[in-house]
Amino acid sequence: MDATFIALVGLIIFLALLAYLKVPGMIGRSLDERAANIAKELDEARTLREEAQALLAEYHRKRKEAEKEAGEIVAAAQREAAALLSEAKAKSEDYIVRRNKLAEQKIAQAESDAVNQVRASAVEIAVAAAGSLIANKMDAKTAGEMFKASLDQVKTNLN
Repeated sequence: MDATFIALVGLIIFLALLAYLKVPGMIGRSLDERAANIAKELDEARTLREEAQALLAEYHRKRKEAEKEAGEIVAAAQREAAALLSEAKAKSEDYIVRRNKLAEQKIAQAESDAVNQVRASAVEIAVAAAGSLIANKMDAKTAGEMFKASLDQVKTNLN
C-alpha cells in the first residue's frame, strides 16, 4: 500500500465524516447567519445615518430660524432705539422751546414791570413837581377859581 493511497482513503473518510456530520450545512448556516447579521448591521447603520442626516437638517433649519429670529430681534431693537432717540430729541426740543417761551415771558413781564415802575415814579415826581409849582404860584383867588372850575366840570360829567 502506497502512502498516497492511504492519504486518499483518509481524505475520503474525512470528507464522508464531514458530510455525515453535516459540517457543510453548519458552515453554510453560520455564513448565512453572519451575512444576515452583517445585513442587519448595515440596515441599522443606514437607518442611523438617515436619522443623523435628518437631525443635521433639522439642526441647520433651527439654526437658520434662530439666526433669522435674532436678526429680527436686533432690527426691532434698532427700530425701538431709533424711536426712543427721536422721541427723546423731540421732548428735549419741546422742553427747550417751552423754557425759552417761559424765559421770554418772564423777561417781557420784568420789562413791563420796570416800565410801569418808571411811569409810576415819573407820575409821582411830576405830581409832586406840579404840586410844588402850583403851591408856589397859587394865591387864594386862583385857588378859588380852580376849585369852581373843577366843581363845574364834575357837575357837567355827572349830568
